[in-house]
Amino acid sequence: MPAYAIGNLRPAKTLHDEVLTYIERVQGTLDPFGGRFLVHGAPEREVLEGEWPQSPVIIAFPSLHHARRWYASEDYQALLPLRTRHMEGDVLLIDGVPDGYDPAKTAAAIRAAQSPES
Repeated sequence: MPAYAIGNLRPAKTLHDEVLTYIERVQGTLDPFGGRFLVHGAPEREVLEGEWPQSPVIIAFPSLHHARRWYASEDYQALLPLRTRHMEGDVLLIDGVPDGYDPAKTAAAIRAAQSPES
């Protein structure tokens, strides 16, 4: 099942040189774990609800195991301070849904679990 690293970053108007070095080198840390960018900053975006001043990042992995191994890897941990010293943000690793996922079935299961007859 796919998994994702999702970042909600708050960059300064001018990026520090260390952040640029991080951006230049991060793909090399992703490659051994099958990671690939789906979204990186998204300068063109349309906010439909609420506010979204942050810079979104979404990285896909083959599995949550791959994502965890990437984040904990020696190479990524050595690179990470180049970003975190100069940019605040929130990052999470999360499972995706399997092929053929049906949200209606999920709703039905939740209804059944919440039913007073359960």
